Amino acid sequence: MDSVGSAETKRPAVQPRKKKSEVKVVEMPASQAPDELPLDDPSLFINRELSLLEFQRRVLEEAQDQRNQLLERVKFLSIVSSNLDEFFMIRVAALKQKLKAGNQDRSIDGKTVSQQLSAVRSRISELMKEIYDCFQKQLMPELTRAGIKIVTWESLDARERDALKTYYHDTVFPVLTPLAVDPGRPFPHISNLSMNLAVVLNDTDGREHFARLKVPERLPQLVDVPALRVQRKASPVRKFIWIEDLIAANLESLFPGLEIVESHPFHVTRDAEVAIKELESDDLLETVEEAVWRRRFRKPVRLQTDSGISSRVLEILVENMSVEPSDVYKVRGPIDLARLRQLPMLDRPELTDTPFEPWTPEVFTSQAEEDMFAVIRHGDRLLHHPYDSFQPVVELLRKAAVDPDVLAIKMTLYRVGKNSPIVKALLEAIENGKQVAVLVELKARFDEESNIEWARALEREGVHVVYGLVGLKVHCKIALIVRREADGIRRYVHLGTGNYNPATARLYTDLSLFTANDEIGTDASDLFNQLTGYSHKADFRRLLVAPLTMRSKLAELIRREIQLGERGRLIFKTNALEDKETIQLLYEASRAGVKIDLIVRGICCLRAGIPGVSDNITVRSIVGRFLEHSRIYYFGNDGDEEIYSGSADLMPRNLDRRVELLFPILNEKLVRYLKDVVMEKYLSDTRKVRIAKPDGSYETGRGAMDSQAWFVTHRAKVRSV
Repeated sequence: MDSVGSAETKRPAVQPRKKKSEVKVVEMPASQAPDELPLDDPSLFINRELSLLEFQRRVLEEAQDQRNQLLERVKFLSIVSSNLDEFFMIRVAALKQKLKAGNQDRSIDGKTVSQQLSAVRSRISELMKEIYDCFQKQLMPELTRAGIKIVTWESLDARERDALKTYYHDTVFPVLTPLAVDPGRPFPHISNLSMNLAVVLNDTDGREHFARLKVPERLPQLVDVPALRVQRKASPVRKFIWIEDLIAANLESLFPGLEIVESHPFHVTRDAEVAIKELESDDLLETVEEAVWRRRFRKPVRLQTDSGISSRVLEILVENMSVEPSDVYKVRGPIDLARLRQLPMLDRPELTDTPFEPWTPEVFTSQAEEDMFAVIRHGDRLLHHPYDSFQPVVELLRKAAVDPDVLAIKMTLYRVGKNSPIVKALLEAIENGKQVAVLVELKARFDEESNIEWARALEREGVHVVYGLVGLKVHCKIALIVRREADGIRRYVHLGTGNYNPATARLYTDLSLFTANDEIGTDASDLFNQLTGYSHKADFRRLLVAPLTMRSKLAELIRREIQLGERGRLIFKTNALEDKETIQLLYEASRAGVKIDLIVRGICCLRAGIPGVSDNITVRSIVGRFLEHSRIYYFGNDGDEEIYSGSADLMPRNLDRRVELLFPILNEKLVRYLKDVVMEKYLSDTRKVRIAKPDGSYETGRGAMDSQAWFVTHRAKVRSV
């Protein structure tokens, strides 16, 4: 893939900025030993944007790994391509906004905004080359050998072309709308992540015209060649053609009487980092709706074209969309490989992972049928998704909706998904006269519209709906059920690390805790009083709540291990580690001799293995079949172990700008399961693990121990709690 500079356009839409004085990136002083460095020295930290791109490289490795099933590798390639779209929409967009605003803040590793943008663009160019090499040199030949061929129009025979023309005229042509660009018809709006064709035409009098054609999003992006359904041994040979290739080959049907001079696909990524001005708003719902609407018209942050695009067509696109030349990327192959997600849906089970059904612990299949509340009263229960079914969470809410003794249900909803059984249970509860209060977080990025619909649906039926808090995003996952029993009012609480979404519960590793603990129940009531009312309570009995108590309590627990020195022990499993204060505390703990194992899926700004600074710290990243999403924080405490789990990663946004929860694991059997089974298997993984090096790169595991596969196989055998 090529990144295009200003030299490749005749009249760039945006003139080059005057060069500002470059500030040298802070490097580790050669004369100063690492163990003498202050722990806030920028050289001890990894840039968050580059660390996130390094995570995308680890996802790409799953596509490159021949030990994985072929269509699973295709899936991973589509995932990393989709992830890069989001990286541009959010991270690159945020950097460009800062640059435009003249932001002088430095990143955690001492880089200016312009230095970060330069480093990011360089790393993305390298990553994109690897992505297309993987697709063209590895996956395409292997797909062909498996009887799945992605072909060009030119390679088809007459029979195949005729069959595709019939499909084109019957299905594709009626959807297409060519938009001419001339003095009477301005350049059209190009929607975010849309696939388009730029078409140059000659009229009969020799005049040249330009038109834009949007590729239909709702039609299959890889079109099945219908003429080739020949049985070959055990499986059929299937040919596919990209839809834009099919359209380009039949453009004369859209422009009769004109000569097609050239056509080129292009793909636009727009800034999606829209600020919501809550403090100026009288109605948060309307403000979020407006922000979502404005997002579609934000400035492009990336323009992708094919490598053969002519300079004059590129100039038209760059000028009319006000794209900066440095944001143009040429690719040698099909644009938007995220569309490969279609192939893993083929009926080729021998090329995909073996399906498995999540296991439901016996206690939830027998006793729970009679009285799920009695099961929870008897002792805390833990589910480990996706190996354990999410269905008991749904059933708890369903039973609460119809139980005549349940008085109230309160919960938070962040990403709910479509056709949610959770929402249906809440609506049924309202019909049965329960008091139902729900906080629907409208600011859940890219789920705003869905959450607005759910919020309105709940509100119409009489649910007390809160849309979120001013200045804070509510990210915690908690449900509280208040029940009248013979000995008084009892609270039942569900606490989770993932969303109330049964679909993602089959794809993400998460934890669910069911408890009737009095102190946790009281904390839950206090929290909901803050979320729905004006309570200013700042202390909690058992729960760690951000932004109130979580940061200080976590720091206190780490310092306790520091006091223990070599007898100290820390094991943290989190999605991201970016918070500078926390990293400095971990460095301090390492210097004190505390053994620290960090399992960090994505961003990690800590440099592991630096002598005298972090030589007692190991950082692992697990990337596999399931998205590692659970957070577990283990503190050895000289044998008196403590474990917390919950919704919070170790990032400034989670600790300071979100409502988050970490809940303690109080049942000794559950502590043993998380420590001696879950964490032990992650730490012994040798196949899906990546071990971080001091420079921020990762060494890939080459062994046979796959922790996720182990849980799939042993999920019932190890669960006695």
